[in-house]
Amino acid sequence: MTSLQERIAQALVKVRDPRTGADVMTAEKVRDIATTTEGRVRLTVLLGAGDDPVLARDIRQALERVEGVTDVRVDVREAAAAPSAPPPAASSKRALPVMDSRPAAPRPAAPTPVTYPNLGTIIAVSSGKGGVGKTTVATNLAVAMAARGARVGLMDADIYGPNVPRMMGVDEPPSVIDEKIIPLLAHGVKVISLGFLIEKEQPAIWRGPIIMKIIGQFLRDVAWGDLDYFIVDMPPGTGDAQLSLVQSTNVHGAIIVTTPQEVSVGDALRGAKMFERVNVPVLGIVENMSWFECPHCGKPSALFGSGGGERLAKTLDLPLLGQIPLYPRVLEAGDQGQPIVVAEPASSAAKALVQVAERVREAVHVAAR
Repeated sequence: MTSLQERIAQALVKVRDPRTGADVMTAEKVRDIATTTEGRVRLTVLLGAGDDPVLARDIRQALERVEGVTDVRVDVREAAAAPSAPPPAASSKRALPVMDSRPAAPRPAAPTPVTYPNLGTIIAVSSGKGGVGKTTVATNLAVAMAARGARVGLMDADIYGPNVPRMMGVDEPPSVIDEKIIPLLAHGVKVISLGFLIEKEQPAIWRGPIIMKIIGQFLRDVAWGDLDYFIVDMPPGTGDAQLSLVQSTNVHGAIIVTTPQEVSVGDALRGAKMFERVNVPVLGIVENMSWFECPHCGKPSALFGSGGGERLAKTLDLPLLGQIPLYPRVLEAGDQGQPIVVAEPASSAAKALVQVAERVREAVHVAAR
């Protein structure tokens, strides 16, 4: 009988790299294969900028079918870049870097954004910093729009912290039909996330080129059908994912989420300025955790200060789309995969989020005129 290691190698030889057609062993996409006597397997998959991220999922699924394998963990790493020039010889004195007198090599032109008419109105939900409830706003916004008859897609572009699967209550590998990824359906919304394709505990240690590859694939290779609204949950900040999205397609508008706290407002201001710099109109500001609403007496308490969202909206000359109270059930329902607009539609938080959805629709129509 063949050993577990031999059966693993045989399974990997059958997995093909769609970019080159070679098996992943020949293409040297797999390394550091480790096994235990209990059948646990751990290995590293190397992905370059031109590689399909779904390859990691295909490898994991192939190994899960191997006899004797009880658990598979796949660690994805960025393929090593070409070796750089050797560093200069060490000197006894530290010298400042000197600018090269030669003219700088021309930078490659930025990619031309592709228009996807079937996606409808593309709206990015972003924030300047993490922990302000951006994904909560994005998921509830998508579900509220779908509940009113709109055809809505939700793309989780938060590559480093994909929380949409948990908050929408779906978490399984999507199927592929005719080389198109089939999005999962939750609460009337079509959903795609990197969280469907990698292990829950796996960190995404990826640079810009791979992030742009993933975002491009989610736009191009997912069978979204015809949508009215396409909501994109962005990672916090002003990094690679934001730039990749606006370079990949024409974004019709952005929503900036903040809390009343001045630290959050300052970061949100930079996020809004970033979208303005790349010619994406900011539709408005959403202030989350505006006050804590006592579940017993209903009395509001401004735990994180007050007025930050309104001041930011005035600074940017933008509408304040809504103020969402800090309500414990929002957190609890989100952890259970039930957006608050579904779990407790009569709550003040749900009503505020529905109002945000209505104001976003109005803002989109005004911007389109």
